[in-house]
Amino acid sequence: MSEKDASFREFFEAEYRPLRRFGYLLTGDWSEAEDLTQDALLRTYRAWSRIRDRERPGAYARTVLVNRHRSVLRHLKIVRKHATDEVEAVRLLGEDGLVVWDALLRLPERQRAALALRYYEDLPEAEIAVILDCPLGTVKSLIHRGLEKMRTQLEPTYDVAIARGDAS
Repeated sequence: MSEKDASFREFFEAEYRPLRRFGYLLTGDWSEAEDLTQDALLRTYRAWSRIRDRERPGAYARTVLVNRHRSVLRHLKIVRKHATDEVEAVRLLGEDGLVVWDALLRLPERQRAALALRYYEDLPEAEIAVILDCPLGTVKSLIHRGLEKMRTQLEPTYDVAIARGDAS
């Protein structure tokens, strides 16, 4: 096994699961998350000789994952625009986790990515700016606006629960 392969193997073992979970937060689907993760890791491996000495090669892999997700979304948008039959998925939102999850999925893709990187991956805003390839101020705005939209979406749900006496 070459030195490149050995160092990438260590990286792979440390980052595979976190990348897959991050992919799930972006997509809401484990299968799509798996595909994005594999693609991100393949592209990271191809660039490994250039990036392995960086302080955080995981940021490179997350950037690739986010960019691949954007590409998939653009493709889906085109497919949906031209599809004749659209099936609407209806979800029962009974539990808090599903309600919050639904609110997260309704956010624009960049806000969802910023929130997932900040609160799930626990990354500092400066690193999120690098991953999303945008200014630090934009990251702060994405997080702020995403939280405000979620708060707005969640308030009616929890007001109804409190009025019924369901909330603790």
